[in-house]
Amino acid sequence: MTAKYADYLEWKEYQAVRYAPGTISEDVGNALYGKFREQVTVEFPTPKTGGEWEFVPQGWVGTIPVTNDIAISIAPKAPLSNVFRMWEYAYRLKGFRFLDGVVGCQSLEDFYQNLASVLAKRVLDRARRGLYRTYLGRSDALPYVSGRLDVRRMASTPWRVNLHCAYEEHTADVEENQILCWTLSVIARSGLCGESVVATVRRAYRELLGCAAPVPFLPEACVGRLYNRLNEDYEPLHGLCRFFLEHRGPHHAHGERAMMPFLVNMARLYELFVAEWLRLNLPPHVELKAQHTLRFGDEGELEFRVDLLLVERSSGKPLCVLDTKYKVHASPTSSDIHEVRSHADALGCTEAILVYPVDLAKPLDATAGSIRVRTLSFRTDGDLDAAGESFLGALMLAGGGSGNLEVNSDVSAGAAWAG
Repeated sequence: MTAKYADYLEWKEYQAVRYAPGTISEDVGNALYGKFREQVTVEFPTPKTGGEWEFVPQGWVGTIPVTNDIAISIAPKAPLSNVFRMWEYAYRLKGFRFLDGVVGCQSLEDFYQNLASVLAKRVLDRARRGLYRTYLGRSDALPYVSGRLDVRRMASTPWRVNLHCAYEEHTADVEENQILCWTLSVIARSGLCGESVVATVRRAYRELLGCAAPVPFLPEACVGRLYNRLNEDYEPLHGLCRFFLEHRGPHHAHGERAMMPFLVNMARLYELFVAEWLRLNLPPHVELKAQHTLRFGDEGELEFRVDLLLVERSSGKPLCVLDTKYKVHASPTSSDIHEVRSHADALGCTEAILVYPVDLAKPLDATAGSIRVRTLSFRTDGDLDAAGESFLGALMLAGGGSGNLEVNSDVSAGAAWAG
């Protein structure tokens, strides 16, 4: 990395660590409590903690620069290789061969660097072949005629010499390139990359800067875009951009720090991964709706969102509500059960399922009224595709009166879903 810190504290998500007051600076505890309390719970030295500092990472992994001398590296509880594979699915980059060498990284920081190098090199390659251009409508006062004269506007200001024209300009200063330019500027300022990678990133940034402005974009701008035969290779590039823009950490200001936070919300990653895996593996007659919004009230002023909803494609009939829960307890909490059941009730379906990354010590399978609430696992500690097949098989054994989800024990899962 470019940034050098005197000490790196290595923690693991959801594992408590304690330090005697003399072994860790008070500035570390105050900084974490002040800026990163959502990512790390902080217990100040009290009799409750035996007079020690106690820190518990809360489902976020990555790097936090805490002070000018100390940074914290938080490792995931799942194998790193599985985190990378989950990321491939979640950001719809599964199958792109340029990632083959990236997923073998030994740390999240190496993953960030290698991914930044991949993005920069692919931008440079696209620049050599020519950046995507399109026609954009412009309106301006020109000393010559271009496009169509705006006669009405000219008549309202007859004393002006220049001609008001409405015309189309063939330009590369479009969102497709602006997103790339902004993302590369974020990476270059992150302090998370070594000198050779930073040099490549800056070179790619300069290539874009000549024809596209680094306009700030939110991660959402990278999703749901329309592509054509002239810019279809931008889709994976925007997928990479989404990753860098989403995981800049909760505080984006660079300030005096040599490094910006790089944090991955594992709960969100798990939800995206499960959604994308199902999207790719569900049978044709079942459709997945992620983050489905249900509005109610006289004017639809109230709303709630369902993590995952399975519907019958032909009729749109809701079949099953799923809610991913990355934080694991021995058994599901009452609030989680109530939430997923209320979602199913509001949508008019009889299956409500809580999905966990491990097998629960006390799983649930109970029916309240007409709604069956269950816990299932999509494990992240082994082979992800095998875990997915096991999860899908259990999901299809719904029973409880939902004919669209029932399967017979002597019929294969895929055949049962296919109807």
